[in-house]
Amino acid sequence: MNRSDFTAHPLPAGVDAHSVFRSLFGAYPDAMLLVDSAGVIVLANPAATALLGYGPDEFPGMNVDQLVPESIRPRHAAYRGAYVHNPQPRPMGTQMDLVAMCKDGSEVMVEIALSPLQEHGVPLVVASIRDIGAYPRVQKALQRARYSEHLAQLGRLAVDERDPQVLVEHAPRLAAAALQLQVALVSLLETDGRGFRIASGVGLPPNQKVGTRVPNTADALPGYLLEHPQPLVMPDYAQERRFELPADLIDAGLTCGIVVPISDRGRILGTLTVHSHRPQAFGDDEVRFLESLTTLLATSLQRAQAEEALNHSQRLESVGQLTGGIAHDFNNLLTVIQGNLQFLEDTAAIATNEHAQRLVGAATHATRRAAELTGKLLAFSRRQVLQPEAIEIGPMLRSLADMLRRTLDQRVQIAIEVEPDCPSVLADPVQLESALLNVAINARDAMPDGGSLTFRAAAVDRLPVDPGASDVFPQADAPPGGFVAIAIADTGSGMPDDVRERAFEPFFTTKSSGRGTGLGLSTVYGFVKQSHGAVTIDSAPGAGTTVTLVIPQLGAEPGAPVDEAQVAEAVPPGLRILLVEDDAPVRAVALGFLATLDATVTACASGEEAMAALESGTDFDLLLTDIALGAGMRGTELAAQAQASRPALAVLLVSGFSAELIDADRVAPLDWELLPKPYSRNDLARAIATAISQASRANPA
Repeated sequence: MNRSDFTAHPLPAGVDAHSVFRSLFGAYPDAMLLVDSAGVIVLANPAATALLGYGPDEFPGMNVDQLVPESIRPRHAAYRGAYVHNPQPRPMGTQMDLVAMCKDGSEVMVEIALSPLQEHGVPLVVASIRDIGAYPRVQKALQRARYSEHLAQLGRLAVDERDPQVLVEHAPRLAAAALQLQVALVSLLETDGRGFRIASGVGLPPNQKVGTRVPNTADALPGYLLEHPQPLVMPDYAQERRFELPADLIDAGLTCGIVVPISDRGRILGTLTVHSHRPQAFGDDEVRFLESLTTLLATSLQRAQAEEALNHSQRLESVGQLTGGIAHDFNNLLTVIQGNLQFLEDTAAIATNEHAQRLVGAATHATRRAAELTGKLLAFSRRQVLQPEAIEIGPMLRSLADMLRRTLDQRVQIAIEVEPDCPSVLADPVQLESALLNVAINARDAMPDGGSLTFRAAAVDRLPVDPGASDVFPQADAPPGGFVAIAIADTGSGMPDDVRERAFEPFFTTKSSGRGTGLGLSTVYGFVKQSHGAVTIDSAPGAGTTVTLVIPQLGAEPGAPVDEAQVAEAVPPGLRILLVEDDAPVRAVALGFLATLDATVTACASGEEAMAALESGTDFDLLLTDIALGAGMRGTELAAQAQASRPALAVLLVSGFSAELIDADRVAPLDWELLPKPYSRNDLARAIATAISQASRANPA
């Protein structure tokens, strides 16, 4: 191409072509550089100054290699050298995108067109440089890349950090940075579901700081979100009519925003909200980015809750094992103490001494209280022996309410609300009534100035699965069939979260010294869990407390109860008993009790010794054995072998560790009787009579 290739209309008078071409060079919107064969810049237009940050006087004499990032300068120099020997026009868009380096060290994505002027007798090359970051498609790609990078940051943090609070604090900062907005915050739903509380945020308005509570009323944003649990775009706060926005948002100059629920399997845990001071069009990319952030947050929160629930369960299980073991040893001691007190009470010296009788009576009363204490420990550790039967909840609650009205403060109003046709439950009636009484007494203590106490009962389909509850039992532990939820609600002072979370721990109490053992709710916990149910607490300071016991419904008709009138109260005289007890003091007490019952007793300290007595041919009517017999044969094994050779032999198993009785109850034949320690002489006599009666029915002559 040469000068003759150009055709043009004659220029106006007084305008020369040189001025036109110079003006064209200066007005061209793309950056333009004239570069010689050595790569030195000869001339640059104003667009180059604006794009690359150099002044108009800085370009002349600068080598073009300075506009290339250092990492690729050697390759660029080699390419430029090859281009000088074979210059060809290179239009924009035909090669890969390039990067230019500005004066301040920043980089900008560009396209470059090269136009050699050698054919026109000018030893220069025109380099046209266009900023492609201004292209909508490129801006969108860069924006998505920015979203992905910030999302990856939170993802890496979620993997490395076990504390969900760290993620809660980082999420608003990452959201604001990625979306280039001014305000972002995370709010978490309170355990009572009545409001949200701001947990973290950046750029918060003066009236919205961390810890601020926002009630979820129906006409406000939180309430609307609970009714419509999906991402919510608010393009113009001034035009918002779906709900009422807080005035402080408008006063702070915020104009638009997005709120996305933090959800776990459809249950809202909180929200992630972003606000902007400038009008902004939010699209699907922004919503998807915030949804991805909330998914990470929900996963982290759920993981933390699951880990805390597991740790809580493991702590309670460890304490349960410890308390069960302590109760076992303590029950042996109580058997000895209680038995010897009975022997003392029967002696002539004590029987005729009124003062001594009072002393023995006080000591006996103390042993009963100690036995009740170990019973509570065993209830918590779920190692008590339960005797479940069908219970009609309505009559039980009404009877309990009548008793409470006579004993509680008259300022406490008691109400009963039982669902019509509420099904019966299968539970130990004594333990269930004791559990309800424990909760009611706690409620009374929380209402020193009076209030209302309401018992509610209704059928439910399944065990509770609320992670915010103080205790949740696995669905796998539940028996088949439905449940009955028995709620005890008070209008008392309520519990803060730290107290509610520890309410079921044994020996934990907020009462003053001497006013509580800390075993009330732990006993309820153990009883309900052992009954294959669940117990939850819903409470907040100033909002009262509701404790809900979820008990299995009666599934099948229970076995016919034993008619106590048919059980002889007196042990047949001359009964031949094989006594097996490894604890010598307990064995001595048992021997003393049996001597007063006119029994003929052979005492052994181990199962092996007892087997030898059985194999000697001696006749026995009853095997009375402890279950735990040291390192040797267990009592259940001894009983099974003894009955295999002597089917008519009656069996009475004894243990101070109720878990052993529970295990024995699962595998023992119906004619084996179980007796927990500590036991009195009358307890032992009744158990022996029952064992003999059951063996007679199982083996009629």
